[in-house]
Amino acid sequence: MAYVVSATWTAQPGQEGVVLDAIEKLTPVSREEPGNRFYQAYRDPAEPGIFRLFEIYDDEDAYAAHGASDHFQQYALGQAIPVLATRERAFFQTIG
Repeated sequence: MAYVVSATWTAQPGQEGVVLDAIEKLTPVSREEPGNRFYQAYRDPAEPGIFRLFEIYDDEDAYAAHGASDHFQQYALGQAIPVLATRERAFFQTIG
């Protein structure tokens, strides 16, 4: 079974560009992680301050490795997360 993460990042007003920049840098390197199966950020143009990320990993350990990676530390924890108003995450396992 794969490990699925659904995250919603809401930028503080005026910080949308900072979050977008971080996601644009984080996405390609996250996709290259050994345990990553899928990594896609998206947003509704009507809500430009809300960013959604959908991620699939081989297992929970692969997700933990993602969180410990240099690129996550730099772009997510160092750049995007400090300017978020809210951060929500939900975790799932695939069936079959």
